[in-house]
Amino acid sequence: MQTNENKVALVSGANTGVGFQIAKALTDNGYTVYIGSRDLQKGQAAVEKLSGKAIAVQLDITSTESIVSAVKTIESEYGYLTLLVNNAAVSHAGTSGRTMEEVLGAQRASIASISELKTVWDTNVFGTLALTQAFLPLLKQASNARIVTVSSALGSLTINANPENPYRSNFDAVYGASKTALNGIFLSLAIELEPANIKVHLVSPGFTATALNNFQGTDSVEEGSREPIRVALAEDLPTGSFTGPEGFRGKDNILPW
Repeated sequence: MQTNENKVALVSGANTGVGFQIAKALTDNGYTVYIGSRDLQKGQAAVEKLSGKAIAVQLDITSTESIVSAVKTIESEYGYLTLLVNNAAVSHAGTSGRTMEEVLGAQRASIASISELKTVWDTNVFGTLALTQAFLPLLKQASNARIVTVSSALGSLTINANPENPYRSNFDAVYGASKTALNGIFLSLAIELEPANIKVHLVSPGFTATALNNFQGTDSVEEGSREPIRVALAEDLPTGSFTGPEGFRGKDNILPW
C-alpha cells in the first residue's frame, strides 16, 4: 500500500495541452507522474519541461499491447497507482487542418461517417475504459485511489436539450456523443467502485483552445486546465461528480448529465 508521501499518478495524453498542465500541477504537488504519450519521444520532451518527478511512458490507449506494457512498468516500479487521469482523446479521424466548423459539420448524425465514428469512439470511449480496467488492480493497491476522466460539457444531454444553449448546434454524433457515452460508462463505474473506496470523477475543461478543436477554443490551455487540475488534486470530492468551469457550471461547479 502507498503512503501519503508517495503518490503515483498516470496521465494519458500528457505530453501536451490540458494533459501536460495536469501533469505539471501534480508534480508540483509532490506526485510522481507517469507522462503517457503515444510518441515516447514527445513524452520524454515533456518530462524535460517539468521540475518535479516525472517519467515518460509510451501509451496508446487503443493498443492492448501498449496498455499492458504501461501497467507492467508501473507495477514493477511502484506496485500501485494513486491517481489515473484519463485525458487522451481525439475529436475526429478525418483530414487534418480542417476548421472546427468543418469538422462539426461533417459529424452531424445524418451524414457522419460510421468509420470515423468508430475510430473516435475507439479512443474516447473504448480505449479510455480499457485503460481504466487494466489499471484497476493497481488502483486497488493504493489507499484512497481516484480516477479522473476529462470529459466535456458538450456531452451533457440536459444542456444540449435546452434550446437556449448557444452551443447546442455543436452537439454532434461523433465527438459530442462520445463524451455522452463516456459519462454514462464512468458514472456506472463510480457506482460500482464506491464500496471499494475508489472515487471516480468526470470533468469538463470548457471551450479550450487545443489541437482537438484546431486551437479555436475561447479559453487558453491554462484557463481550460484550472477545473481539471482542481479535480485532480482534490481528495474530498464526492464520487460520481461531473463538474466544469465557470460559464458552464451549476452550484459547486456541478454539470447536469
